[in-house]
Amino acid sequence: MAGRGDPPEGTPEGVPGGEDEYRSVVFDEAFVRAARLQEFSAEERMGEHSQAVRSRPSWDGRSGSRQALLLVLLIVLAFGTAVYLGVRNPYQAPVDQRAEPLRTTVVPLAPQGPVPGGTPESLFAHSPVAEYRTGASGINLPLAARTTHFSESQVVTALGIAKDYLVASSLEPDVLAGLTVRPPRLLLDPDQLEQFDRSVESSQDDGRHAAAGWLTRFDPREVVLADPSVRVQGTLRFAEVDTDLIDVTTDHTFTYAVRPATSGGGPAPQASLFTVHRELHFRFDRDDLRMHRAELLTSTVEAGPQSCDADTAGSLRPLLAGERATDPSRQAVTDPYATGRPTTSSLCGALAPSAQPSL
Repeated sequence: MAGRGDPPEGTPEGVPGGEDEYRSVVFDEAFVRAARLQEFSAEERMGEHSQAVRSRPSWDGRSGSRQALLLVLLIVLAFGTAVYLGVRNPYQAPVDQRAEPLRTTVVPLAPQGPVPGGTPESLFAHSPVAEYRTGASGINLPLAARTTHFSESQVVTALGIAKDYLVASSLEPDVLAGLTVRPPRLLLDPDQLEQFDRSVESSQDDGRHAAAGWLTRFDPREVVLADPSVRVQGTLRFAEVDTDLIDVTTDHTFTYAVRPATSGGGPAPQASLFTVHRELHFRFDRDDLRMHRAELLTSTVEAGPQSCDADTAGSLRPLLAGERATDPSRQAVTDPYATGRPTTSSLCGALAPSAQPSL
Protein backbone atom coordinates (compact mmCIF):
# COMPACT_ATOMS: atom_id res chain seq x y z
CA MET A 1 0.00 0.00 0.00
CA ALA A 2 0.93 3.56 -0.53
CA GLY A 3 2.10 5.45 2.45
CA ARG A 4 -0.11 7.98 4.14
CA GLY A 5 1.63 10.91 2.56
CA ASP A 6 2.04 9.35 -0.98
CA PRO A 7 -0.33 9.76 -3.92
CA PRO A 8 -2.65 6.77 -4.47
CA GLU A 9 -0.82 5.63 -7.57
CA GLY A 10 2.58 5.91 -5.92
CA THR A 11 5.42 8.19 -6.78
CA PRO A 12 5.40 9.41 -10.44
CA GLU A 13 8.17 8.12 -12.54
CA GLY A 14 10.73 10.38 -14.18
CA VAL A 15 10.33 13.15 -11.67
CA PRO A 16 13.72 14.26 -10.50
CA GLY A 17 14.39 14.38 -6.85
CA GLY A 18 11.68 11.92 -5.97
CA GLU A 19 8.99 12.45 -3.42
CA ASP A 20 11.19 14.20 -0.97
CA GLU A 21 11.61 17.26 -3.23
CA TYR A 22 7.83 18.04 -3.65
CA ARG A 23 6.53 16.61 -0.45
CA SER A 24 5.86 20.12 0.99
CA VAL A 25 3.71 21.28 -1.99
CA VAL A 26 1.85 18.18 -3.18
CA PHE A 27 -1.61 17.49 -1.68
CA ASP A 28 -2.97 14.01 -1.39
CA GLU A 29 -6.25 13.05 -3.01
CA ALA A 30 -8.11 12.98 0.24
CA PHE A 31 -7.16 16.61 0.92
CA VAL A 32 -8.23 17.73 -2.54
CA ARG A 33 -11.55 15.91 -2.34
CA ALA A 34 -12.14 17.28 1.13
CA ALA A 35 -11.56 20.88 -0.03
CA ARG A 36 -14.88 22.80 -0.42
CA LEU A 37 -15.03 25.03 -3.43
CA GLN A 38 -17.51 27.98 -3.44
CA GLU A 39 -18.06 30.29 -6.35
CA PHE A 40 -19.57 33.70 -5.52
CA SER A 41 -22.00 35.54 -7.75
CA ALA A 42 -21.05 38.88 -9.32
CA GLU A 43 -22.99 40.84 -6.71
CA GLU A 44 -21.40 38.80 -3.93
CA ARG A 45 -17.92 39.27 -5.41
CA MET A 46 -18.42 43.06 -5.31
CA GLY A 47 -19.12 42.73 -1.61
CA GLU A 48 -18.75 45.95 0.41
CA HIS A 49 -17.32 47.80 -2.61
CA SER A 50 -20.77 48.02 -4.21
CA GLN A 51 -21.50 51.24 -2.21
CA ALA A 52 -19.29 54.28 -2.79
CA VAL A 53 -20.63 56.14 0.26
CA ARG A 54 -20.92 54.71 3.70
CA SER A 55 -24.42 54.49 5.09
CA ARG A 56 -25.34 56.97 7.83
CA PRO A 57 -26.12 55.36 11.11
CA SER A 58 -29.75 55.25 11.99
CA TRP A 59 -31.09 58.12 14.21
CA ASP A 60 -30.90 57.37 17.85
CA GLY A 61 -33.22 59.30 20.12
CA ARG A 62 -30.76 59.55 22.96
CA SER A 63 -27.82 60.66 20.78
CA GLY A 64 -30.10 63.25 19.09
CA SER A 65 -31.06 64.69 22.46
CA ARG A 66 -27.42 64.94 23.43
CA GLN A 67 -26.58 66.77 20.19
CA ALA A 68 -29.48 69.20 20.67
CA LEU A 69 -28.37 69.90 24.23
CA LEU A 70 -24.81 70.48 23.05
CA LEU A 71 -26.04 72.94 20.41
CA VAL A 72 -28.06 74.89 23.00
CA LEU A 73 -25.03 75.06 25.30
CA LEU A 74 -22.87 76.39 22.45
CA ILE A 75 -25.45 79.09 21.64
CA VAL A 76 -25.68 80.15 25.30
CA LEU A 77 -21.89 80.26 25.56
CA ALA A 78 -21.59 82.39 22.41
CA PHE A 79 -24.28 84.81 23.63
CA GLY A 80 -22.66 85.14 27.04
CA THR A 81 -19.28 85.82 25.43
CA ALA A 82 -20.79 88.53 23.21
CA VAL A 83 -22.45 90.22 26.21
CA TYR A 84 -19.23 90.10 28.21
CA LEU A 85 -17.18 91.59 25.39
CA GLY A 86 -19.82 94.29 24.90
CA VAL A 87 -19.62 95.28 28.55
CA ARG A 88 -15.84 95.22 28.55
CA ASN A 89 -15.50 97.04 25.19
CA PRO A 90 -13.51 100.27 25.80
CA TYR A 91 -14.86 101.78 22.58
CA GLN A 92 -18.55 101.56 23.40
CA ALA A 93 -20.69 104.64 22.74
CA PRO A 94 -20.39 107.37 25.40
CA VAL A 95 -23.21 107.76 27.89
CA ASP A 96 -25.50 110.62 26.98
CA GLN A 97 -24.96 113.50 29.43
CA ARG A 98 -27.45 116.18 30.30
CA ALA A 99 -26.86 119.65 28.93
CA GLU A 100 -25.36 122.16 31.33
CA PRO A 101 -27.41 125.19 32.44
CA LEU A 102 -26.80 128.38 30.50
CA ARG A 103 -24.68 131.00 32.26
CA THR A 104 -25.68 134.56 31.35
CA THR A 105 -24.11 137.99 31.71
CA VAL A 106 -26.13 141.06 30.69
CA VAL A 107 -24.42 144.46 30.92
CA PRO A 108 -26.23 147.73 30.12
CA LEU A 109 -24.13 150.48 28.54
CA ALA A 110 -25.04 154.00 29.68
CA PRO A 111 -24.52 157.01 27.38
CA GLN A 112 -22.57 160.02 28.60
CA GLY A 113 -24.96 162.51 26.99
CA PRO A 114 -28.30 162.70 25.19
CA VAL A 115 -29.11 159.98 22.70
CA PRO A 116 -28.84 161.24 19.07
CA GLY A 117 -32.05 161.08 17.02
CA GLY A 118 -32.97 161.25 13.36
CA THR A 119 -34.20 159.11 10.50
CA PRO A 120 -33.05 155.49 10.36
CA GLU A 121 -31.25 156.09 7.06
CA SER A 122 -29.32 159.08 8.43
CA LEU A 123 -28.45 157.34 11.67
CA PHE A 124 -27.14 154.22 9.90
CA ALA A 125 -25.11 156.29 7.45
CA HIS A 126 -23.34 158.29 10.18
CA SER A 127 -22.53 155.44 12.54
CA PRO A 128 -20.04 152.56 12.63
CA VAL A 129 -22.64 150.35 10.89
CA ALA A 130 -22.56 152.31 7.62
CA GLU A 131 -20.87 149.36 5.86
CA TYR A 132 -22.57 146.57 7.78
CA ARG A 133 -24.79 144.10 5.99
CA THR A 134 -28.48 143.71 6.66
CA GLY A 135 -30.07 140.84 8.53
CA ALA A 136 -28.90 137.25 8.08
CA SER A 137 -26.53 138.26 5.28
CA GLY A 138 -24.33 139.83 7.95
CA ILE A 139 -23.83 136.42 9.65
CA ASN A 140 -21.18 134.84 7.48
CA LEU A 141 -19.99 131.29 8.06
CA PRO A 142 -16.23 130.70 8.14
CA LEU A 143 -14.49 128.27 5.82
CA ALA A 144 -15.32 124.87 7.25
CA ALA A 145 -12.82 122.03 7.48
CA ARG A 146 -12.86 118.56 8.98
CA THR A 147 -11.49 118.05 12.47
CA THR A 148 -9.94 114.94 13.97
CA HIS A 149 -13.30 113.27 14.70
CA PHE A 150 -15.84 115.39 12.78
CA SER A 151 -16.28 115.53 9.02
CA GLU A 152 -16.49 118.77 7.08
CA SER A 153 -20.23 118.32 6.61
CA GLN A 154 -20.72 117.92 10.37
CA VAL A 155 -18.77 121.13 11.00
CA VAL A 156 -20.94 122.93 8.44
CA THR A 157 -24.04 121.59 10.22
CA ALA A 158 -22.84 122.92 13.59
CA LEU A 159 -22.10 126.35 12.13
CA GLY A 160 -25.47 126.37 10.37
CA ILE A 161 -27.37 125.62 13.59
CA ALA A 162 -25.53 128.41 15.40
CA LYS A 163 -26.43 130.84 12.62
CA ASP A 164 -30.05 129.71 12.69
CA TYR A 165 -30.16 130.43 16.42
CA LEU A 166 -28.73 133.91 15.93
CA VAL A 167 -31.33 134.67 13.28
CA ALA A 168 -34.18 133.27 15.39
CA SER A 169 -33.14 135.05 18.59
CA SER A 170 -31.83 138.38 17.28
CA LEU A 171 -33.48 139.06 13.92
CA GLU A 172 -36.93 137.45 13.92
CA PRO A 173 -39.43 140.39 13.97
CA ASP A 174 -41.99 138.68 16.23
CA VAL A 175 -39.28 137.72 18.72
CA LEU A 176 -37.93 141.28 18.76
CA ALA A 177 -41.45 142.59 19.34
CA GLY A 178 -41.96 140.26 22.30
CA LEU A 179 -44.78 138.37 20.58
CA THR A 180 -43.21 134.90 20.60
CA VAL A 181 -40.20 132.93 21.81
CA ARG A 182 -40.90 129.82 19.75
CA PRO A 183 -38.23 130.19 16.99
CA PRO A 184 -35.18 130.08 19.31
CA ARG A 185 -36.84 127.60 21.65
CA LEU A 186 -37.19 125.04 18.87
CA LEU A 187 -33.41 125.03 18.39
CA LEU A 188 -32.45 124.27 22.00
CA ASP A 189 -31.44 120.98 23.60
CA PRO A 190 -34.49 119.56 25.44
CA ASP A 191 -32.52 119.58 28.69
CA GLN A 192 -32.41 123.39 28.58
CA LEU A 193 -36.09 124.03 27.84
CA GLU A 194 -37.14 124.25 31.49
CA GLN A 195 -34.48 126.88 32.16
CA PHE A 196 -35.44 128.76 28.99
CA ASP A 197 -39.14 128.79 29.87
CA ARG A 198 -38.48 130.04 33.37
CA SER A 199 -36.18 132.75 32.00
CA VAL A 200 -38.74 134.19 29.58
CA GLU A 201 -41.71 133.84 31.96
CA SER A 202 -40.14 135.13 35.18
CA SER A 203 -36.77 136.66 34.31
CA GLN A 204 -34.20 137.24 37.03
CA ASP A 205 -30.78 138.80 36.87
CA ASP A 206 -29.15 135.87 38.67
CA GLY A 207 -26.77 134.67 35.99
CA ARG A 208 -29.13 131.82 35.04
CA HIS A 209 -32.56 133.21 34.20
CA ALA A 210 -32.16 136.44 32.26
CA ALA A 211 -34.25 136.34 29.10
CA ALA A 212 -31.79 138.73 27.45
CA GLY A 213 -29.20 135.97 27.64
CA TRP A 214 -31.32 133.78 25.38
CA LEU A 215 -32.81 136.32 22.97
CA THR A 216 -33.24 140.00 22.15
CA ARG A 217 -36.68 141.51 22.64
CA PHE A 218 -38.23 144.89 23.41
CA ASP A 219 -41.32 145.79 25.39
CA PRO A 220 -43.84 146.57 22.59
CA ARG A 221 -45.68 148.99 24.90
CA GLU A 222 -42.58 151.19 25.00
CA VAL A 223 -40.38 150.52 21.97
CA VAL A 224 -40.91 149.43 18.36
CA LEU A 225 -38.57 149.04 15.40
CA ALA A 226 -38.30 152.18 13.26
CA ASP A 227 -36.74 150.14 10.46
CA PRO A 228 -37.09 146.36 10.02
CA SER A 229 -33.57 146.18 8.57
CA VAL A 230 -31.08 145.25 11.31
CA ARG A 231 -27.39 145.90 10.68
CA VAL A 232 -25.16 142.93 11.59
CA GLN A 233 -21.49 142.09 11.62
CA GLY A 234 -19.42 139.46 13.42
CA THR A 235 -17.60 136.15 13.33
CA LEU A 236 -18.07 132.46 14.07
CA ARG A 237 -15.37 130.07 15.24
CA PHE A 238 -15.42 126.31 15.74
CA ALA A 239 -13.22 123.85 17.61
CA GLU A 240 -13.37 120.17 18.50
CA VAL A 241 -13.22 119.76 22.27
CA ASP A 242 -13.69 115.99 22.51
CA THR A 243 -14.14 112.98 20.28
CA ASP A 244 -17.92 113.52 20.41
CA LEU A 245 -18.17 117.29 21.06
CA ILE A 246 -17.66 120.33 18.89
CA ASP A 247 -17.97 123.95 20.07
CA VAL A 248 -19.00 127.03 18.11
CA THR A 249 -18.46 130.57 19.41
CA THR A 250 -20.32 133.49 17.84
CA ASP A 251 -19.36 137.15 18.32
CA HIS A 252 -21.74 139.61 16.65
CA THR A 253 -22.94 143.18 16.91
CA PHE A 254 -26.59 143.91 16.06
CA THR A 255 -27.74 147.50 15.57
CA TYR A 256 -31.46 148.32 15.60
CA ALA A 257 -33.25 151.54 14.65
CA VAL A 258 -35.93 152.03 17.32
CA ARG A 259 -38.48 154.67 18.27
CA PRO A 260 -41.12 155.12 20.98
CA ALA A 261 -44.32 153.15 20.63
CA THR A 262 -47.19 155.53 19.83
CA SER A 263 -50.92 154.95 19.45
CA GLY A 264 -51.84 158.36 18.02
CA GLY A 265 -51.95 159.39 14.38
CA GLY A 266 -49.40 162.23 14.66
CA PRO A 267 -45.97 162.31 13.03
CA ALA A 268 -43.61 159.48 13.92
CA PRO A 269 -41.08 160.44 16.57
CA GLN A 270 -37.40 160.45 15.81
CA ALA A 271 -35.56 157.18 15.66
CA SER A 272 -32.40 156.29 17.55
CA LEU A 273 -29.90 153.45 17.33
CA PHE A 274 -29.67 150.63 19.86
CA THR A 275 -26.67 148.31 19.76
CA VAL A 276 -26.41 144.77 21.17
CA HIS A 277 -23.09 142.96 21.29
CA ARG A 278 -23.69 139.22 21.80
CA GLU A 279 -21.14 136.48 22.30
CA LEU A 280 -22.64 133.00 22.50
CA HIS A 281 -20.86 129.73 23.20
CA PHE A 282 -22.57 126.68 21.70
CA ARG A 283 -21.80 122.99 22.17
CA PHE A 284 -22.92 120.17 19.90
CA ASP A 285 -22.75 116.41 20.29
CA ARG A 286 -23.57 114.00 17.48
CA ASP A 287 -27.24 113.76 18.48
CA ASP A 288 -27.50 117.57 18.40
CA LEU A 289 -26.15 117.63 14.86
CA ARG A 290 -28.55 114.90 13.79
CA MET A 291 -31.56 116.56 15.46
CA HIS A 292 -30.61 120.12 14.42
CA ARG A 293 -30.45 121.53 17.95
CA ALA A 294 -27.88 123.21 20.19
CA GLU A 295 -26.73 123.42 23.78
CA LEU A 296 -26.06 127.01 24.79
CA LEU A 297 -23.28 127.17 27.39
CA THR A 298 -22.62 130.89 27.94
CA SER A 299 -24.14 134.14 26.78
CA THR A 300 -22.52 137.55 27.26
CA VAL A 301 -24.56 140.60 26.23
CA GLU A 302 -23.56 144.28 26.22
CA ALA A 303 -26.38 146.58 25.12
CA GLY A 304 -26.93 150.33 25.00
CA PRO A 305 -27.82 153.08 25.32
CA GLN A 306 -29.56 152.08 28.59
CA SER A 307 -29.60 153.30 32.14
CA CYS A 308 -27.61 151.32 34.63
CA ASP A 309 -30.66 150.98 36.86
CA ALA A 310 -32.85 149.60 34.07
CA ASP A 311 -34.32 146.15 34.64
CA THR A 312 -33.00 144.37 31.55
CA ALA A 313 -33.43 140.76 32.70
CA GLY A 314 -36.68 140.31 30.77
CA SER A 315 -36.71 142.89 27.96
CA LEU A 316 -34.05 145.35 26.87
CA ARG A 317 -35.02 148.97 27.60
CA PRO A 318 -33.34 151.38 25.18
CA LEU A 319 -32.96 155.07 25.94
CA LEU A 320 -34.64 156.80 23.00
CA ALA A 321 -33.81 159.94 21.02
CA GLY A 322 -33.04 162.89 23.28
CA GLU A 323 -33.08 160.88 26.52
CA ARG A 324 -30.24 160.74 29.03
CA ALA A 325 -29.15 158.14 31.52
CA THR A 326 -30.29 158.98 35.02
CA ASP A 327 -27.09 157.53 36.42
CA PRO A 328 -24.21 158.04 33.96
CA SER A 329 -21.83 155.18 34.44
CA ARG A 330 -18.44 155.76 35.97
CA GLN A 331 -17.28 152.37 34.75
CA ALA A 332 -14.74 151.74 32.01
CA VAL A 333 -15.78 152.90 28.55
CA THR A 334 -17.04 150.03 26.39
CA ASP A 335 -17.35 150.02 22.62
CA PRO A 336 -19.93 147.39 21.53
CA TYR A 337 -18.53 147.54 17.99
CA ALA A 338 -15.10 146.41 19.06
CA THR A 339 -14.14 142.93 17.95
CA GLY A 340 -13.20 140.18 20.37
CA ARG A 341 -14.75 138.96 23.58
CA PRO A 342 -16.73 141.48 25.64
CA THR A 343 -14.52 142.56 28.52
CA THR A 344 -17.00 144.34 30.78
CA SER A 345 -17.12 142.53 34.13
CA SER A 346 -19.16 145.09 36.08
CA LEU A 347 -22.91 145.42 36.34
CA CYS A 348 -22.86 148.42 34.01
CA GLY A 349 -20.52 150.03 31.49
CA ALA A 350 -20.06 153.40 29.81
CA LEU A 351 -21.10 153.52 26.16
CA ALA A 352 -18.22 154.77 24.02
CA PRO A 353 -19.04 158.08 22.27
CA SER A 354 -17.72 156.59 19.01
CA ALA A 355 -20.56 154.05 19.13
CA GLN A 356 -23.13 156.80 18.71
CA PRO A 357 -24.05 158.41 15.38
CA SER A 358 -22.13 161.60 14.59
CA LEU A 359 -24.78 163.85 13.06
